Amino acid sequence: MSSIWKQIWPPLVAVIFFLTIWQLSVSLFHIEDWILPSPADIARESSGNASGIWVHTLATLRLTLIGFPVGTGVGLVIALLLHLLPWAKRAFYPLLILSQNVPSIALGPLLVIWFGFGLLPKIVLITLVCFFPVAVAAMGGLAQSDRVMMNYMKMAGATKWQIFTKLELPSSLPSLFSGVKISATYAVMGAVVAEWIGADKGIGYYMLLQKSAYRTDRMFVAIVIIVLLSLVLFAIIALLEKWLVRWKPRRNA
Repeated sequence: MSSIWKQIWPPLVAVIFFLTIWQLSVSLFHIEDWILPSPADIARESSGNASGIWVHTLATLRLTLIGFPVGTGVGLVIALLLHLLPWAKRAFYPLLILSQNVPSIALGPLLVIWFGFGLLPKIVLITLVCFFPVAVAAMGGLAQSDRVMMNYMKMAGATKWQIFTKLELPSSLPSLFSGVKISATYAVMGAVVAEWIGADKGIGYYMLLQKSAYRTDRMFVAIVIIVLLSLVLFAIIALLEKWLVRWKPRRNA
């Protein structure tokens, strides 16, 4: 418990310090609310409109929980195929990198034209955002297996499948989870961008409404919700990693 507290209190103190400076600056310089609301105004608006915000939060959370596993699964499958087929890696890996140079917001209108305004284009967009970190991290982990152990298994007569399941895949889990944690934070933002394309509820839709009304305080409420959802998803993946990768050596604090 003490080790957890040692990790929590430095960022907690930094956040409290930042919010205090923000609150004092808005009060001292008399900044208008529509330009930069104070943390107290944001908290007041959040509590006063909690029921309406909760509906939009659930919609974004639902979209994230559908798109994130799909994107993670696609990234993992791509990593496994490119690792097991070196010729495919040489052919398609540059294309994976090029795919990330196209802004997701630019793909949105095309996805709507191709797939309509339903759930499918949103899932496709989140998948495109999420699969790349998982694929790259997994390929890196699979390529960094212990060569000494691999040579020993080959001399012992192990098959390629045995080497993959007993050595390469387990040793790649730390790198894989690093990519999944990055993908988890991208998934929430991907869901928000997908809701900008076309939706009748969700945090992205809520932000568009408040932008048109110049409700900066509600915009900040939406930003806080996005951050919190990303942190919760990141923490869940980190706990899952701690449970599955128990052999990973702990770093001294």
